[in-house]
Amino acid sequence: MNATLVLPELDTNSFWHDKSGFAGIYDVNHFIKSLKYDVKVVRSLPEVSVNGKKKKLKAFQLRPPRDAPPSWYETVALEKLKEHGAIYLTPFSHRLAEEIDNAEYQRLRCRVNYHALRFKENVMKLSSNIVSRLRSQGHFMAIHLRFEMDMLAFAGCLDIFTPEEQIVLKKYREQNFAEKRLVYNERRIIGKCPLTPEEVGLILHAMGFGNSTRIYLAAGEIFGGERFMKPLHTLFPRLENRSTVASAEDLAAVTADGRGLLGPAVDYMVSLLSDIFMPTYDGPSNFANNLMGHRLYYGFRSTIQPDRKALAPTFIDRERSRSQNFEASVRMIMQKTPFGGPHKRVHPESFYTNPWPECFCQTSPETDEHRCPSGNFMEVLNSQSSSDVSGVDESSTGNARTHSLNSKQSKLGDENI
Repeated sequence: MNATLVLPELDTNSFWHDKSGFAGIYDVNHFIKSLKYDVKVVRSLPEVSVNGKKKKLKAFQLRPPRDAPPSWYETVALEKLKEHGAIYLTPFSHRLAEEIDNAEYQRLRCRVNYHALRFKENVMKLSSNIVSRLRSQGHFMAIHLRFEMDMLAFAGCLDIFTPEEQIVLKKYREQNFAEKRLVYNERRIIGKCPLTPEEVGLILHAMGFGNSTRIYLAAGEIFGGERFMKPLHTLFPRLENRSTVASAEDLAAVTADGRGLLGPAVDYMVSLLSDIFMPTYDGPSNFANNLMGHRLYYGFRSTIQPDRKALAPTFIDRERSRSQNFEASVRMIMQKTPFGGPHKRVHPESFYTNPWPECFCQTSPETDEHRCPSGNFMEVLNSQSSSDVSGVDESSTGNARTHSLNSKQSKLGDENI
């Protein structure tokens, strides 16, 4: 499209109610610099002159279809962009097909996700402090315990809750999600229900983790509270979260209105740096999917990824007192998971969960396209950059012109490990 990107807006209305915005969470200067060889980024829409008066350019709102191919953006979206001068694409989650037959587009996704998107200094500093404190007592595991109201309502897994709790979940679902027939037993048997805290503990215990295992919980408010947390805490008493590890003064630096996105940002970084990471629900969870891909990208870091569909019959048998070799059955199922190692992506696995092999260079490739860069690739880029590309004015509000990149320079921007 050869278009200029205005800093993205974050969806904060549905659950988080956080007014921090993109610039309140991410390092904007770093974002702009990191992508300057791929796309021009400006902080806001420019002003235009209308009848001698200056006013901000108004973007035309356009709803992309889910998993749209690049051709949709090169035709429909581009036509509207030329017509109106600016377009506002919303919603944008899952609005570009994951499987694209263009390796450079896929590599660009990794440059954005794993390099350009960097949290602000206060988030990075607090995350580092938490990791240091946890590591001072040895290795630790991070668990993304997705057992909060919004995800449970989305999944439709209500039967394990009290009648009063079910009313709360049903009301939330009616207000935020499309009407759909959801039957708990049917959802659970196909792996569509988040693991309960107790199930998480049973999996880890069956895998041989002892009660001295130090666990960092990346989670919001657990729906159902202590009633659901007690079994996990009994099995693994060394449970921590950002509130128990960080000081009140440290936490004050990442507070925000509403539920707050800065806290989950800290959880993301601590989970990224943990020795082992375990998601409990990786369906539509962008947090878990991106983390698994991020950990894979940065050296195939150990990840425990429970197969909820395969585990469901084993848990159901246990609840009905029909399980004779429960732990052996769990171990057999878990042995079939990749544990964060390189593996071929097979549908429906997400590209964001597994960016291999597109985002990984090769030391002995068949073609130069996949060869790992020698030396510092950023130095190579900077030495070859043209004056108009390298001179991105970060204080500028931008202009209405599109920005075309030299294809050779853009190609050299493939950062791999």
